[in-house]
Amino acid sequence: MNPIKLALTYLRIGVLNEMQYRINFFIQLLQSFISVATGLIGLSLVFGQVNTLAGWSRSELLAVMGVHLLMGGVIRSIIQPNMERLMDDVRNGTLDFALTKPADAQTLVSVREFRFWQLVDVIVGMVVISIAFVQLKGTLGILQLLGFLAALIMGGVMLYCVWLMVTSISFWVIRVHEISNLFEGLYAAGRWPVGIYPDWLRTGLTFLVPVAFAVTVPAEALTNRLSGTSLLFALGMTLLFVILSRGLWRLGLSNYSGASS
Repeated sequence: MNPIKLALTYLRIGVLNEMQYRINFFIQLLQSFISVATGLIGLSLVFGQVNTLAGWSRSELLAVMGVHLLMGGVIRSIIQPNMERLMDDVRNGTLDFALTKPADAQTLVSVREFRFWQLVDVIVGMVVISIAFVQLKGTLGILQLLGFLAALIMGGVMLYCVWLMVTSISFWVIRVHEISNLFEGLYAAGRWPVGIYPDWLRTGLTFLVPVAFAVTVPAEALTNRLSGTSLLFALGMTLLFVILSRGLWRLGLSNYSGASS
């Protein structure tokens, strides 16, 4: 089965399901507003004391916050719902329903759920990025835009791979939700550039939970900080995470017994 057609089919179903509960739009809008307000208060407190933070200006950090909101919307609308459902399926032995379908199992379990209203965060993030860019008084060249989009896509792929690897642990360990909660806590650190953190935390946010590639690197592209070398390194890391996540997923499947056994 064509993966794109499969994803679009589930996307349509997800949108139709979400449209039944339109009050969720206003709830999500309120949550997004609170996130933006909290971020702006944090920026005001920091820049009430200093002019720059690790070389980043206030407008540049606003761009980081926008990317963080945008990527968070992607995670909560597409990645997290599917991984949480996968955890439940493995625990309850109902993953058989996906494995017996005529499609790649990893693709299928990655597109079954879609939280449409969570895309409010994506839109709000784009608005914040636009405001930051206007404040920076920059011009968005084609190479800069392509670098930003490439970094954003690679960062999203890496975060998906990390979620898949964490979820695949559920084939051996029952209580995996606590690990996913840890991931959410680490992702919250991405509201600020990873360069402001100590070396040990910066390393973890770069190579273990690649928040640096998902948030800081795209923001660097918007603020003319991103080099071609960094982009190539991000590509290499993306390929590595894809290989590792696919391998762990297949290893987990080999240990899955299911409800039919």
